[in-house]
This record gives sequence, C-alpha cells and structure tokens, in this order.
Amino acid sequence: MQPDLTRMDESIEQALAWSLQAQTPEGFWMGDLQSNSCMEAQWVLAMHFLGLHQDPKHPGVIQAILNEQRPDGSWEVYYDAPAGDINTTVECYAALRCAGFSPGHPALAAARRWILDHGGLSGIRVFTRYWLALLGEWPWEHTPAMPPEIIFLPPWAPFNIYRFSSWARATLLPLALLSSRRPVRTLPEGRRLDELFPGGRDRFDYRLPRRQRHLSWEGLFFAFDRLLNRYAGAPLQPGRATARRLCVEWIVRHQDADGVWGGIQPPFIYALMALNVEGFAVSHPVMAAGLKAFDTHWSHEKNGGIYIHASESPVWDTLLTLLAMLDCGIDPCRSAPFQRALAWIMGKFLTTPGDWQMTVRGVAPGAWAFERWNTWYPDVDDTAVALIVLARLKDRFHAFSDAGDLQRAVSLAARWVLAMQSSNGGWGAFDRDNNSALVTRIPFADFGEILDPPSVDVTAHVIEALGLLGYDRRHPALRRALAYVYSEQEDDGSWFGRWGVNYIYGIAAVLPALAAVGEDMRGRSVRRAADWIVGHQNDDGGWGESCASYMDDRFRGRGPSTASQTAWALMALLATGSRDYDRSVLRGLDWLMGNQREGTWEEPQYTGTGFPGYAVGERIDLSTSGRDLAQGIELSRAFMINYNLYRHYFPLMALGRARRHFGRSS
Repeated sequence: MQPDLTRMDESIEQALAWSLQAQTPEGFWMGDLQSNSCMEAQWVLAMHFLGLHQDPKHPGVIQAILNEQRPDGSWEVYYDAPAGDINTTVECYAALRCAGFSPGHPALAAARRWILDHGGLSGIRVFTRYWLALLGEWPWEHTPAMPPEIIFLPPWAPFNIYRFSSWARATLLPLALLSSRRPVRTLPEGRRLDELFPGGRDRFDYRLPRRQRHLSWEGLFFAFDRLLNRYAGAPLQPGRATARRLCVEWIVRHQDADGVWGGIQPPFIYALMALNVEGFAVSHPVMAAGLKAFDTHWSHEKNGGIYIHASESPVWDTLLTLLAMLDCGIDPCRSAPFQRALAWIMGKFLTTPGDWQMTVRGVAPGAWAFERWNTWYPDVDDTAVALIVLARLKDRFHAFSDAGDLQRAVSLAARWVLAMQSSNGGWGAFDRDNNSALVTRIPFADFGEILDPPSVDVTAHVIEALGLLGYDRRHPALRRALAYVYSEQEDDGSWFGRWGVNYIYGIAAVLPALAAVGEDMRGRSVRRAADWIVGHQNDDGGWGESCASYMDDRFRGRGPSTASQTAWALMALLATGSRDYDRSVLRGLDWLMGNQREGTWEEPQYTGTGFPGYAVGERIDLSTSGRDLAQGIELSRAFMINYNLYRHYFPLMALGRARRHFGRSS
C-alpha cells in the first residue's frame, strides 16, 4: 500500500509556503490563543473598576462578547460544548450590564432565562463571586478569605505560596490583597444585577456549596475561612500592613518586560486591580505598562470584535513550526526563514532566576518559557521541545555562526530539565513535586487546577529530547521516567493527555518518545496504544476527540475529525515503524490532504488544554472523584484552548513523517 506521493509532496509544499508567509518579520510564529468569553467580560469589569471608561477598545470587546453567545443564551468554555457554563454566562451578563445594556435587551433576556433555569447564582465559582463582590453585587464576607499573611509562610509550610502551581501562585497574591481590602466599586445606578436575585437579595443564600461532611478537611477549612472573614473586619490586625507591603513587592518584582504577569490573564488582570487598590494610580509606570499590553499583543480583532488573549504562545508555536520544517526535510543551513526563527528562539533562552529555584537548588538556569516575555516561569515542555529541535541539528552545529551558543544552550537546558524531574520519575510543567493535595481543600481552590504535578505528555517530550541527545535508556533519570510512563498507561492501552485533548494527544506524545530511546516498538504497551488509535478512527478517515472526554469516558477518542488530532494519531502510528497500520495511516493522510484549503486547515474545535478542572492537576478516577467536582461535560472548572496553529504545524509534521515512512526523501 502506497499513498499518492506526488499529491503528498504538493500538500507539504503548499503548507510550507503558508508557514513562510505567516512568519513575522522578527522570525517567530504565533497563532491566536482562543479561550472563552471570560477574558473579554473580565476586561470590561476591570476597566470599570479602574475607572477607565473611555478606552477605544470597549465597543469592540463588547461585540466580541455578543459574537460568542450561544443560541440558548449562554456562553461556553469550548467550541460546540454540549452545554453552556454558568460562570462564563454570569460574567458576560455582568459585563453587558456594566456596559449599559438593559435587562430587556434580547441578549440579556436570553442569558438571564438560561442563568435562572440553571440554578441561578448559587452555583457560581469562587472567581465569579470575587468579581461580583468587587462590583458590590456579592457580600465580601461570603467569598473565601485569602489572607495576605500567606506571604510570611516559609517554603516548608503546607500552605506556602510555592506549594501552589505557578499560575495559582501569581493569581493568589493579588487576590489576597483584594480579599483583605474588600474594595467595592459599584455598578452605575440602573446597571446593577437586581434581576439575577428574583427572590430578593436579603433572602438569597450566599454561602459556598459544600460537597463533604463537617468532619472532613473541607469542613475544617470552611470553619477556618469563617474565622478569617471575621478577622478581615477586626479593628486590630497585627502584621497585616507588612504582609500587604510584601505582597505588593512580590507582584511588582514579578512583572514581565511587556507589563504582564506570568504571561497569562488571571494574574495580569488581578494584579492591575490589586495594585490600584494599594495606591498605584493608572498612570504609575507599573500600571501603565500593564494597560498598554492590552493595546499591543494582548488583543486581536475578529468578526468585528476585539478579543482579549488569555496568553500567547510564540515560543511554543515557533519551536513546533521548526520541528515541522525539519520533518519535511528543510535544510536548516540553507533556509533563511529557519535560521531567522532559530535566532529568535535563542534570543529567548532564559538564564535568569525564576520561581522554580524555591524548590530546586544547585542547578544553573537555562530554559525556555512558553510566552514572549515571561522570564519567571520557564517550562519543561517548551524546553524539551527546544531540545528536540536542537538535537536534530546537533550534528550540524558547526555550520552555524553561533555554534558555541547552541551547544551551551543544549548543555544548560539538559541539566536544568534533569534537575526538574519529580520524585515519581515524571515531569510537571513549571515546578518539581508540586503535588500537595492538601492545598486543594481550601475554599479558594474551586476554580480549576492549583497544582502542577507530573504529566505523561510533558514527561514523554523530555524522554524524546534526552533520547535524541544520546542519553541511554538505562540512564537513572530515563529509567525512572519510563517506569512512570508505563505505570500511567490506561487499561485500554491509551495515555491521558494533560495539556492536549486528550487520549489521542497522550498517545501521540508517548510513542515517539519510546521510539527515540530505543524501546521495543513491537512490545505489548506500544501495540495496545496503536491499536487504540486504529480503533478510534472516524469513518471519514480522520480522528477527533471532544473536550468532554475529561468528564465522560464515552467521549474518549470520539468527536468530529480535526486536523491536529488526525495528525497526532498519524504521528503515533508512524512512530511504531510498523507497516501493519498502513491502511489506517493512508486513510488518515487522505483525510488531511482532502481537507487542506489554501495551504492550511480549518479547525474551530479546541484541542489544547489549560486545565481540565480536576483541582489536583492530574488524571482522576471519574467513577469516584468525578462525582465531587462541580462540573459536568460543560467543563465549568476547566480552561480549554484553541491554539490556532495546531491545525497547521502538526499536520505538516505528520505529512513529513509519513513521506519518510513510505520511502520518499524530501
């Protein structure tokens, strides 16, 4: 069985041409990172809070919110979700009311019906309660108290800020300032949310819902939260002023060069409001830098609306585009676009201190972050993919003018990655052994994930990088990593996808990694995973998997075919090196080539994962733990992503690897 190699060549050339046209003058690639309408709603509410009512983006942001409303009146967490999300819908409703929309406006009337039909405000998450409290629509005493004194706790303490994931930590400190100050900047008269309290505010039950008995960790923390809320109103608060000052200093110190915090929206938007409450005027350089970011690379126009980014992915997108170019046979020594991109990537190599050093000592910094300007939080996944790219080039370093810098980066990054290995043999994204489940019991922790434990997909990328760099699988770190990966294989042969949707992504990360370190690709674990991929191929030849698979096993490997997930499935099968799967591979290739349009692919589906909403940051047993989560297949605690270049560089990788598999050199 052979594909139409001429057609494959043409498809690859068209996709490469599209990539070169999409490259920025600086040399990098970056697709829009789509998430959900909370980004726009929270921007509108934050601008009200800061008193910035004349921002020229305001009408466009409002239009973006209206663009995304579902026919049933709600807003969703991911594209074509089976149900809307109460939190996103309430925040969008509040933003539209803040903007002057009347309760009788068709968009608001439909949203209000949906909200009241789905339990009303009683079921909203902690973050949404904070937003309503800031607007005077929710009593502060019925939000979880986050004391700024947490900044005093030493690294060994159970609730030290470095026990929380990097994204939760950076969000927690500005929220601690807001929670302790309890500022209220009410909506204008006539724009309040009275209609969402149909029984009256005085009779509304503002208490947080509880899922466990009083005699439990949750009960203990709820009791402690009540004490903290009382303390917030006490006339004497020894040490609180110092705690606030230290929180402010931490926040200011962690601001990135582009004015953002950690390269993600939550700490960014909360830090601006918290610093303003602490006396920073909007004209203060720290505030001005943050606000300016919204006018540059933190928003984009689409369909008449202005969308606010949740993050940006230029390092990730550029590394994966370079990998796709290598898979398609581009000569890096003769390709000016490749060299320009590589130079840009090397300019983002971080050798500065980061938060990871609070738990990992004795290793020099040397890594890459996901975003353009984020320097405090380099991540293992980006660094691993960078090492995969550089490992593919290492025999030709002599042909580059900066050969010494390339070799130094490989050496530093490999040592840094090895030092970041967790005790169970796997790797998390930003920290080592960030898995203290105790912190997930506090009332604050109901919004998604506050831990960053090891995951199979990140671990697999590290294994692949080390294998390509020549590390033997008998190396102690690789031995432990492989044991961790094999131990995480599901009963049906698949692997859970922590950072991509979902089991297709997990398998696509693992099988190339096993091949890179010389594992037996005819072994039982590999065959079971490859057979799972074949068994979940759609009738049209492609593959797809819904985000709903994170809460319902019936969606495992099931969903409309997408370009990125079809590519992942193909790369998994091709990694086996076996011709036994050629029939399935050929059908997948035919789907990819048949759905290519003007060099690229369309993909409205969300195939990236920020977090699936499990709180613990790793896979759970849905038959038991899933019952305790305040979410269903709408994923109200989750954060899902459409990386708009996944649809392009992953199919390009799959096509390039398939061409080699079928004996055609580039």
